[in-house]
Amino acid sequence: MPLPLPSIGRRAVLAAAAASASTVVPGLSGPASAASSVGRGSRRLPGGGDLGPNVLVFDPSTPNIQARLDEVFRQQESAQFGTGRFALLFKPGTYHGLNAQIGFYTSVAGLGLSPDDTTINGDVTVDAGWFNGNATQNFWRSAENLALVPANGTNRWAVSQAAPFRRMHVRGDLNLAPSGYGWASGGYIADSRIDGRVGPYSQQQWYTRDSAIGGWGNAVWNMVFSGVEGAPAQSFPHPPYTTLDRTPVSREKPFLYLQGDDYRVFLPEKRTDARGVTWGSGTPRGTSLPLTRFYVARPGVSAAALNQALAQGLHLLLTPGIYHLDRPVEVNQPNTVVLGLGYATLIPDNGVTAMKVADVDGVRLAGFMIDAGPVNSPTLLEVGPPGAFRDHCANPTTVQDVFIRIGGAGPGKATTSMVINNRHTIVDHTWVWRADHGEGVGWETNRADHGVVVNGHDVLATGLFVEHFNKYDVQWYGERGRTIFFQNEKAYDAPNQAAVQNGSVKGYAAYKVGDGVTSHEGWGLGSYCFYNVDPAIVQHHGFAAPVRPGVRFHGLLVVSLGGNGQYEHVINDSGSPTQGTSTTPSTVVSYP
Repeated sequence: MPLPLPSIGRRAVLAAAAASASTVVPGLSGPASAASSVGRGSRRLPGGGDLGPNVLVFDPSTPNIQARLDEVFRQQESAQFGTGRFALLFKPGTYHGLNAQIGFYTSVAGLGLSPDDTTINGDVTVDAGWFNGNATQNFWRSAENLALVPANGTNRWAVSQAAPFRRMHVRGDLNLAPSGYGWASGGYIADSRIDGRVGPYSQQQWYTRDSAIGGWGNAVWNMVFSGVEGAPAQSFPHPPYTTLDRTPVSREKPFLYLQGDDYRVFLPEKRTDARGVTWGSGTPRGTSLPLTRFYVARPGVSAAALNQALAQGLHLLLTPGIYHLDRPVEVNQPNTVVLGLGYATLIPDNGVTAMKVADVDGVRLAGFMIDAGPVNSPTLLEVGPPGAFRDHCANPTTVQDVFIRIGGAGPGKATTSMVINNRHTIVDHTWVWRADHGEGVGWETNRADHGVVVNGHDVLATGLFVEHFNKYDVQWYGERGRTIFFQNEKAYDAPNQAAVQNGSVKGYAAYKVGDGVTSHEGWGLGSYCFYNVDPAIVQHHGFAAPVRPGVRFHGLLVVSLGGNGQYEHVINDSGSPTQGTSTTPSTVVSYP
């Protein structure tokens, strides 16, 4: 979030939803909680189960829906580093007069196959009253699979990082800024239809993918579109629109839905040269799995039990809460789904890697967080082992709405947050964040050298947010890599120039393509600096790449926020330096 903001301490531990809000999912069999299967040796673990007290399921006849929504919001509105986690699910039907205000670690979603199966005549709202109208810390919340008829014609969704808006149909306008148009700092829309106009107002950057919009209002620094019907034409940098007619490859996020009284998980099919929504004809294309094929995990379950379920061929559904791990969760079988609800959070306590994926086809990771533990982990998420080589073009791994945090909720360390070794992996919307505020924050306290390292070939990133790492934020060594939209801030808290000196180069690039790479392409990439400890720090460039015809970039920018630090160039030795306190981007339209 590119504004200087005060430190925020850890919030008090929040109570779970009241007993009256607990929901037992009908039509399922299995243990009352995943933890009940721990310690039973090698017996086969059951699939299915109830979704626990922090999944609230409503239908149109449910009494006092608004009161229950308000109760969750009161707990979560300002709980930036709290432990509460909630999923608010609406069965198909029509709901009247609701305003679902969405706070931290809260997901709201419909349970139909199409967004239009579940209509709210009202709003799903994110604003910034808790932070005096500043939305730059409105993180970790989501809206999915709903149709909205906004009460006043406009739905407000004033968010920053890690707040996806997926499979939504807004029958009106969408406002991406807080009341009073205070700052907001970046977000993500996918597979959505906005019948009216999208008004970003003060949003500094935004990425919209495979959607349809009735119009787009303005741009501040960096607005990127791929496969969006109604998107503004390519015009970077005046105004700063980077527009691709189609998305090269996409496969939408898995989602929970109801078939009669039975819960299933839908798996959308892969699309190439994608444009527009997947559900335009009502039913999306893909396959589905019954919940009986999933191990429904509850907080308190061990990593050993999760691995036992995976080894027996079950998928994982992580219900809302915090999961402490003493060993990696190992996803070794092809086509495995790991789906989180309500920002389920994995914490490796003893320096292990939180999750490892084998070199297999079709793994889908979606909808959960990984929070670094107090003991340094070499990596937090490893997609494919070192040396992975298999071709996964027909059935890639997807990593969607998987968010990684180092520090903020308490001390955490990791040398590298996410490593992508598997070929053809699609990273579709991630925020990898070394915390700049909260608890356990300091240049060495939450040390994390690298954000994302890509070794696999043919990897595509759509919506890549990586911030504040001690060295390189992104390093890309695989061939034929592509990134559509990148948002970055360099670490605020570098103590001096020497701390960020990279040999003879001033500072570490936000995004570095390996010297041996011959083919790489990126669209709509931005890096910002705010060196608030030593504003005299100079960063030679935001982007570094070998100078070769096959390595190409489009729509690059760097920004010095209020003159706190300076970039001498945009990419390599190209692009003008950022100057003074005007917070004006320096841009490069195309490189080389």
